[in-house]
Amino acid sequence: MALLRVAWAMALLLCKLASANAQDASYPERPIHIVVPATPGGVTDILARAIGQHLTELWKERIIVDNRAGAGNQIAAEIVANAAPDGYTLLVSAEATLVINPYLYKSLRYDARRDFTPISGLVAINQALIVRNDLGVNSVAEFLAMAKQKPESISFGGYGIGSTGHLNMEMLQHEAKVKFNGVQYKGATPALTDIMGRHLDAMFISASSALGPAKSGQVKILAIGSKERIPAYSDIQTVAETVPGFVARSWFCMVGPGGMPKGIVDKLNSAIVKIFQNPDFQEHFLKPNLFAPIVSSPAEFAAFIDADSKKWKEVIETANIKLD
Repeated sequence: MALLRVAWAMALLLCKLASANAQDASYPERPIHIVVPATPGGVTDILARAIGQHLTELWKERIIVDNRAGAGNQIAAEIVANAAPDGYTLLVSAEATLVINPYLYKSLRYDARRDFTPISGLVAINQALIVRNDLGVNSVAEFLAMAKQKPESISFGGYGIGSTGHLNMEMLQHEAKVKFNGVQYKGATPALTDIMGRHLDAMFISASSALGPAKSGQVKILAIGSKERIPAYSDIQTVAETVPGFVARSWFCMVGPGGMPKGIVDKLNSAIVKIFQNPDFQEHFLKPNLFAPIVSSPAEFAAFIDADSKKWKEVIETANIKLD
């Protein structure tokens, strides 16, 4: 009887595995929802819709982009964290959801490690350090020298506590051992407007947003936050040339609910790789937006999340930043 029970259990297990493999192989069989923690028209939304369009072309299934902004990305993240891990509810988000919020908030509606399955990184956007034209500095070295000579005399704009603009400046203060005077705005645009109006001294903003005002002479770009100089703008130095190892960028990714089957994760990852290898996607979407691809395997992306999480944990704890 014991042998019979073992044989029956093994048969059931094999049937379940066969059924799961069949489901993975047939995925997707119905529309996929991509939840976005941002309003329509922003970078996250545009990115999700571009990828959704190409997934539709690949799989002939409808991709529905569901905008759920609010609560520091927590509303969208909670929806996906609580969804069935079947690949039909996904999250396209900026890095804050996974590597910043866990250290900003004492309590979150989700567990960043447990509740999500890494699928792939998507793109990174390099940040630019800009200053008002009449600040009297022309390089990062001169900027930091002024900050050391007159602590807290240089004002910088963040677009909310815990925003990329805020945290990158906190990281620069920490690594360069200087002290600025932070001013928080309701968005990047009002801060940029105040720099152009010479009411604010400096800020980090996406390189693509900085290029127009810099070309028209309204602001000055001191440096880009990339590891190396951008070939198309090789005359602009990097912050890392003055502060070794410094990187200031935002990145975006795709994750699903925790516990997704490997077969579905691999299928999604392969599709994303194929999309990013498409010359038309590269030429007409990535290049105009100065998006740098960071597509990788799920395992590589998981390691990337861990490394970035440690970096922001140190920055946030050192600056003692809390939101609740």
